[in-house]
Amino acid sequence: MKFKGYSLAIISATFYGLLPLFILPIKQADYPLSAFLFGRFLLSALIVLGILVYKKINLSVSGRELAVLVALGTLYALSTDFLMLGYEYVSPGVASTILYAFPVMVALLMSTLFRERMGKSTICSLMITSVGIVVLGLKGSSLEVNVPGVTVSLLSAFFYALYIVLVNKSGIRVSELKLTFYSLVFSAVYFGVKGLVLQDPFSMPNPVVFSNLVLLSLVSTAFSILALVYAIKLIGSTSTSIMGAFEPIVAVCVSVVVFGEHMTLNLAVGVLLIIMGVIQNILTDSRLDVA
Repeated sequence: MKFKGYSLAIISATFYGLLPLFILPIKQADYPLSAFLFGRFLLSALIVLGILVYKKINLSVSGRELAVLVALGTLYALSTDFLMLGYEYVSPGVASTILYAFPVMVALLMSTLFRERMGKSTICSLMITSVGIVVLGLKGSSLEVNVPGVTVSLLSAFFYALYIVLVNKSGIRVSELKLTFYSLVFSAVYFGVKGLVLQDPFSMPNPVVFSNLVLLSLVSTAFSILALVYAIKLIGSTSTSIMGAFEPIVAVCVSVVVFGEHMTLNLAVGVLLIIMGVIQNILTDSRLDVA
């Protein structure tokens, strides 16, 4: 069972790390990302809905639960939105690695909002991760930091950390699959509304856009989330989170191998520092128990 759990955790992280592989061709085709992400979350929600129907899971929720689920979907969408914006300023590998700093942000939020004591290990983890983020943000060999790129990537991590804190502190009692379904639905609503406001076309312009949409929805969204859910059940949230280190590694590999990003010393050192800092934080923190 443990081998299966670790395998699923690695698969989940790897699939999510492939995100740039499907997103960047869409950006190069000048197709509106809001419309594309609306399709991504809608299709993924339909896939999860099929599983819910197959398992005969009741979709009803209370008014309070619905309000929390709307907030969760919005936070998930905001995290995705800022990650996509991060791709404009820094490479996908850098943005994805900074996003992986979210467990440290969870510890910060719990300390700030709920007065939970931050231990020496967490403070040390925060310092290591912060240094890693600064190193990643350096422009080439100079000491100038890419402030816009680092800022929007950190906002992506911040909103995902808020998502996790809200799940853990809201007290709602819904299954992982149901929570995932509603998060996807309201993320789709967010990007649908944004697309309408921006007057983006929602029609698929060519087979390339459509095929990337389907692959993104299946591989880097639905399959990744489902593998994550079952991995947590088999090996727990801590081990699953540690295996999540494969996500930025895969994203960096995709950026380097497929899109020609240079593997610089800054990139290698920054990725290593962030992964070290986050894993240290996870090993001493049990607040990441969320699917």
